[in-house]
Amino acid sequence: MNKIYIPEGYRPHLDEYDTQRAIAFIKQTFQAEFADALNLKRVSAPLFVTESSGLNDNLNGYERPVSFDVPAIGIEAEIVHSLAKWKRLALKKYNFAVGNGLYTDMNAIRRDESLDNLHSIYVDQWDWEKIITRENRNVDYLKMIVRAIVGAICDTSERLLVRYPHLPTRLCREVTFVTTQELEDMYPDMTGSERENAFVREHPTTFIMQIGGKLRSGKPHDGRAPDYDDWQLNGDLFFWCDTLDRGMEISSMGIRVDAESLDRQLTLANCDHRRSLPFHQMLLNDELPLTIGGGIGQSRLCMLMMGCVHIGEVQSSIWDAETVRACEEKGVRLL
Repeated sequence: MNKIYIPEGYRPHLDEYDTQRAIAFIKQTFQAEFADALNLKRVSAPLFVTESSGLNDNLNGYERPVSFDVPAIGIEAEIVHSLAKWKRLALKKYNFAVGNGLYTDMNAIRRDESLDNLHSIYVDQWDWEKIITRENRNVDYLKMIVRAIVGAICDTSERLLVRYPHLPTRLCREVTFVTTQELEDMYPDMTGSERENAFVREHPTTFIMQIGGKLRSGKPHDGRAPDYDDWQLNGDLFFWCDTLDRGMEISSMGIRVDAESLDRQLTLANCDHRRSLPFHQMLLNDELPLTIGGGIGQSRLCMLMMGCVHIGEVQSSIWDAETVRACEEKGVRLL
């Protein structure tokens, strides 16, 4: 059974018409603020890639891509899970220079996603990537980019509140940085998600760093593919959501692997077979630019700023009968 939580007495803060207007305002405003803050240009991106290219994001390693055959050219194609690898190749193809980057609307279908208040099989996010120097491959630079993104999010939220002052969300601009090992040391008896909520409750804007590798307990905080983020230079951005009484992950991002970290992480993840794929060969041969990048959830950002309880209030997807029934009973409008 899929999980859904609806707080007692919850009612949407906007009617159907203003909900759509607010979604449009958030998306238009944020992408302009965000692109300006990080010096990014918008590009068009694929909905699908070939299976043999190695460009699809493997996420945690168990999710199955939606695939289909293309008889006209005799190949198998896959709906992207994200554009983490494609973006880096695009920066080289489009001759972007150091300090410049790209962003795009990424739409995906994640068939194996568990459905709850924050998760849908339909994924919409801004994928972005920026070229950096080797000297930028450090924690201080990562933190600077995180603060710039948080600034763009908070600016957008404040502009939305001018239009709809009765919305409940007030975001914190001050970012607290913590590593996954520090979280494990603080909360050794909790799961990864429990640690996140416990910490973000006290620090309402938090960036949790170093995701993917095993901690001292022998377990990773969470799964992360070995071939895009450097596990020592990545993280997830959380905001505290009063409506759901929990932390909400808005962005996953990081400084991308170079040849050395890719080589190490492929072995640690038992993914040495990927070394022969075209994309991985280019990385191992230092033929791609060094970059930082990530994804920012469009629907989640709208949820957070509008004080919504369910992602289906801001995106059109499909849900199980129990979720539909529970939402109807509680007055939650699913698009």
